[in-house]
Amino acid sequence: MTARTRVLVVDDSPTMRSLIRAVLRTDPGIEVVGEAADALEARSAIKQLNPDVVTLDVEMPNMNGIEFLDKIMKLRPMPVIMVSTLTQRGAEATLAALEIGAFDCIGKPLPGDPRPFAGLAETVKAAARSQRHLPEPLVSGHSAAAASDYSAASDYQPARKIIAIGASTGGVEALIAVLTKFPANCPPTVITQHMPATFTKSFAERLNRLCAPQVKEAEDGDRLEIGRIYLAPGGDRHMEISNPTAPRCMLIEGAPVNGHRPSVDVMFKSVARLAGRKAVGVILTGMGRDGATGLLEMHKAGATTIGQNEKSCVVYGMPRVAHEIGAVDFQFPLNQIGEEILKSTTTTSRKDRVA
Repeated sequence: MTARTRVLVVDDSPTMRSLIRAVLRTDPGIEVVGEAADALEARSAIKQLNPDVVTLDVEMPNMNGIEFLDKIMKLRPMPVIMVSTLTQRGAEATLAALEIGAFDCIGKPLPGDPRPFAGLAETVKAAARSQRHLPEPLVSGHSAAAASDYSAASDYQPARKIIAIGASTGGVEALIAVLTKFPANCPPTVITQHMPATFTKSFAERLNRLCAPQVKEAEDGDRLEIGRIYLAPGGDRHMEISNPTAPRCMLIEGAPVNGHRPSVDVMFKSVARLAGRKAVGVILTGMGRDGATGLLEMHKAGATTIGQNEKSCVVYGMPRVAHEIGAVDFQFPLNQIGEEILKSTTTTSRKDRVA
């Protein structure tokens, strides 16, 4: 019999602890082994109970969740899932937690939510299975200009291509690692990262501070331009790229695809239709299979396609499926992907040279 995933729930609200406990106990593969109301109790419980996974509230008295997470990752690395309010302040704190090394973030339910903490059990089990519990943290003072040979090179000449990137669990650190390699005149780049609606604006602003190109949360009708990166807003719309003569971001209504809205598949398929071989598709760490079939369509249309390799993924889910169905031309570790994208978007790209 497979051992159950042992979870410690940390939250200063007894009501929230009770709700999380109730949700997790509906899954026979999970055992809630303890609870804690603050960092002091949590530290003692971790030593005593040795849980597989910790769910950690962002905002707590005495020591907040970010400070406690930092101590966990330095002293006793383990999978931690942050539980955050879906507010601007909560978004900024959660992004900081993901950079420190949290496995993923889950939003606290709003009043009247019919399915509170939907997906939490699967996230907990994925965290327990993850091969790399402690991602290398990214330094907040990271210099985008010094991150890549291309970043400071005056002779980098982008080909007339579009870059499309999809990511999910582990995507915050992965995208920072990739995009800080990009020069200020990178090709137009579109990104779908699975993330709550209130988080994407803060994440785009964070990326804009770290990266040489300009990064923004995409708006309906945004024209794709060199030196610009567009992050699909979380929420109730998908992002597609349309208009072959002047490509633009289009935010469209639609049902979730692969359980997600926005969906990586929807974006990739639109890029395949619009750009064909004049595109580069990249699939990064994440649970599930969203993006795999869309990347296959890009591959069949002649685009260069890149997948993150298993060893460097927080969760080798989306890239694994894409690789298995033949959608990936090249697999690379995370620390190489930024450079490889740039090699594929110069005026003499890898695929152009092979053809």
